[in-house]
Amino acid sequence: MNAYVFPGQGSQFPGMGKALYESNETAKAIFEQANEILGFRITDIMFNGTEEELKQTNVTQPAIFILSVALAKTMAEFKPDMVAGHSLGEFSALVAADCLDFADALRLVAARANAMQKACEITPSTMAAVLNLADDIIEKICAETPGVVVAANYNCPGQVVISGELAAVTTACESLKAAGAKRALLLPVGGAFHSPMMEPARQELQAAIESTSFREPVCAIYQNVCASGVRDAATIKQNLIAQLTAPVKWTQSVQAMIADGATNFVEIGPGKVLQGLIVKIEKTAVVSGVN
Repeated sequence: MNAYVFPGQGSQFPGMGKALYESNETAKAIFEQANEILGFRITDIMFNGTEEELKQTNVTQPAIFILSVALAKTMAEFKPDMVAGHSLGEFSALVAADCLDFADALRLVAARANAMQKACEITPSTMAAVLNLADDIIEKICAETPGVVVAANYNCPGQVVISGELAAVTTACESLKAAGAKRALLLPVGGAFHSPMMEPARQELQAAIESTSFREPVCAIYQNVCASGVRDAATIKQNLIAQLTAPVKWTQSVQAMIADGATNFVEIGPGKVLQGLIVKIEKTAVVSGVN
């Protein structure tokens, strides 16, 4: 069975999408529609911008989403048995599975990026990667650390990202290293994604998602919040709203897809991050990419 997966923030690179835009009329139309919806030429930044310009949340998230969808829509054979996306990538997965229209999804992605940016500016907050420490030990140390700090991304066995208030994350990193973590390293991110610090953004996005039309997808989408295949449009909406403050259960999602019959994983979008994570989750998984 074919599982198509879509990357999240961090996979962007200068020049992304330029070759596709220049060589494919369908893709070009998608890019130009995106420029119109966003009200600025995001393609200029994607094709010619610097790494620094691409790192801005209000650019990064739409850029990765637009390219991922354009790649999916221009594939000769796109017949997913199941789909999933890492954080932001869940929106790309929903469009690919015909649950959401591209234009509606892009508006939600832009609203999400802006809401997250605003939430980041309220309190100093950050994220940190923790390597080679058991999930339950990480969760216990986060729970015992004063302030707000939680496990935010379960990326693969031995790689968990924690998220929260700057002071709490810094304190937790010291405790995690003392507990045997190979590394506990602050990440160069703008804020505490997938933590309670994103509650203002969740509230802002909730109204936008609830007023957007969702259809039943053509295949199950394995959502970050529950790590199981979902087909019901109302449930998909609620999980998408909860996603901003809840952890990304990527390890668990991939394991669930494999348990449900996935044998072939195709990453659609910039970069190869998810391919690397999937092989770490299941050594026998067959992975490839379209980028």
